[in-house]
Amino acid sequence: MKRHFSKRGPDALLHLFLLAVGAAWVYPFVWMFFSSLKTNTEYIAAGIRLLPEAAQWDNFARAWRVGHFSTYFLNSAIVTAATVLLVVVVAALAGYALGRVRFPGAKWLLLAFTATMFIPKGYTIIPVYQIIKHLGLLNTIPGVILAESSGAHVLFILLYAAHFRSLPKELEESAEIDGSGFFRTFRQIMLPLSMPVVSTTVIMQFIWTWNSFFVPLIFTLNKPELRTLAVGMFAFTGENTVDWTGMAAGASISLLPVILVFILFQRYFINGIAGSVKG
Repeated sequence: MKRHFSKRGPDALLHLFLLAVGAAWVYPFVWMFFSSLKTNTEYIAAGIRLLPEAAQWDNFARAWRVGHFSTYFLNSAIVTAATVLLVVVVAALAGYALGRVRFPGAKWLLLAFTATMFIPKGYTIIPVYQIIKHLGLLNTIPGVILAESSGAHVLFILLYAAHFRSLPKELEESAEIDGSGFFRTFRQIMLPLSMPVVSTTVIMQFIWTWNSFFVPLIFTLNKPELRTLAVGMFAFTGENTVDWTGMAAGASISLLPVILVFILFQRYFINGIAGSVKG
């Protein structure tokens, strides 16, 4: 009996510690939501108090209509969906080539890819901007999509490469016997077997693109109607005043899809990371 309690004691303390850390991490988001239900005067005077005196649900209506969040939401949905699709395809193809095809300099190429992870995005935005400009896509949704999906996306390439490397070679050999070429084998056999990694890529790229601020700001600078949700927060900042509760309502709206996507696909996310690391 004493051994039983001695084992459960440290576990209980660890669980309490993790619960405290989780509560501290979640609190700012809870505070933001309840702040969106207050008046601006109450927001300033309430401090860290959560509950509003009377819920102001019209803050969400103001953010959706007056703050143009209906337009920004649609722009974010289009940009995010297209970017996720492009990144999944490009990263999967690159990972397949690095993981399954043996060619001279493959290790050096992989090392060069890995090195790009340490280059800040601010250093690469100028050449990306020049390319988008020469393509005539500045201040357009396709321009934002190409800019968001540009780059090596090394993390996803490494995940795909590790996963494809772990698959048995007999799969490709049997496909070759049946007359399948390189791309057909990839599309019909290898890619369906990598769904955990695909799910991981979708979730992570969705979160990054949905919350992206710098790239949409640069590439929609002259057309505010093309802004995404993150950039659209500027709509609540006036010359002399800031609509804090409207901004909190807008932030709550923009955060909801991220939470829903992660809740729905968290199992695939964990399986994808675990499977790639194991492979």
